Amino acid sequence: MTKHRGFPGRLPGTDFQFTIRRANKKGATPIIRRERYADRRPADKRADTGFMAALWNYFGEEEFERGNLDAGRLSWLFGREVVPAEDPFDPESYEAMLKIDRAAAEASFPDVFADDDPFGFEGLDDDGWDDE
Repeated sequence: MTKHRGFPGRLPGTDFQFTIRRANKKGATPIIRRERYADRRPADKRADTGFMAALWNYFGEEEFERGNLDAGRLSWLFGREVVPAEDPFDPESYEAMLKIDRAAAEASFPDVFADDDPFGFEGLDDDGWDDE
């Protein structure tokens, strides 16, 4: 399982998890498309926005391996803002390749693509440190 070094482990100041520490012995949790209903809690919506910001600032438009990214958190974006980058796609593989659909992500999370960085994820390099 690829570990994305420097990727935020959770939404700052919360317990919303973005990554997992180790591979599941029983196999990877499948990534599914979860419906985001309008009546979701504001904290859940903020977690989605924060995760999208972290993905965008870490990967951009490049394809990326699922690796240690949390399946539950990915599932809230999967099939809309995050799409398979390979065919056939194995939703139960840590090696599955994904990519961000920028048009869909920008429509759903305009704050992520604005000039300001509300979560402090912009400027992080691959090891998680700001070199400035």
